[in-house]
Amino acid sequence: MKTLSIKNIRPTQLTHGLREILRKTQFYESLSGHDLEMAIAEKPVPIVIGPGDASFAIDHHHVATALWRAGIKTMPAVLVADLSWLSYQDFWLSMDDRRWTYPYDTKGHRKSFADMPEHVWELEDDEYRSLAASVRDAGGYEKTTVPLEEFRWADLFRTYLPYPGTDDEFVTIQRQAIKLAKSKIAAGLPGFVGEIPA
Repeated sequence: MKTLSIKNIRPTQLTHGLREILRKTQFYESLSGHDLEMAIAEKPVPIVIGPGDASFAIDHHHVATALWRAGIKTMPAVLVADLSWLSYQDFWLSMDDRRWTYPYDTKGHRKSFADMPEHVWELEDDEYRSLAASVRDAGGYEKTTVPLEEFRWADLFRTYLPYPGTDDEFVTIQRQAIKLAKSKIAAGLPGFVGEIPA
């Protein structure tokens, strides 16, 4: 494990959930000393080395952004793969094949890999991604090791639920999303815990 400067961590997705980031930021800001060090150590960012020896995060974009917003400039990192020998195009094709990237915008439209921002904190806010995290935390589905599972749940909610434009709407839609997550419509998604009637 090594320590990386957060400003040098490149994202592999276009969106994140700002509500989730703000919650994590408050958590890190509430800690100090040993407790803060332990909390940071618990979430090392998994990275893939790409062209130009750049470090690309394949998970924990929200954690990295929350730490940055909390004034913490470095975080532990775990090397998953070194693909620095690949060309730019082959690198992204390999990342896509391994499901280590999610090049979709807030509307669910696929974009070019060239559209990836340079920094993790520059991602576009997707309320449905925050909704996916809050539904998981409320027991709507279980966390798994399936790559990018939260985005699959976010896309389900994007398909069936209206956009939560205000805090009150978010709370209302969250209740609907929990029911949807436990319905047969969600069967087959990673972490599904709902009851499927016979």
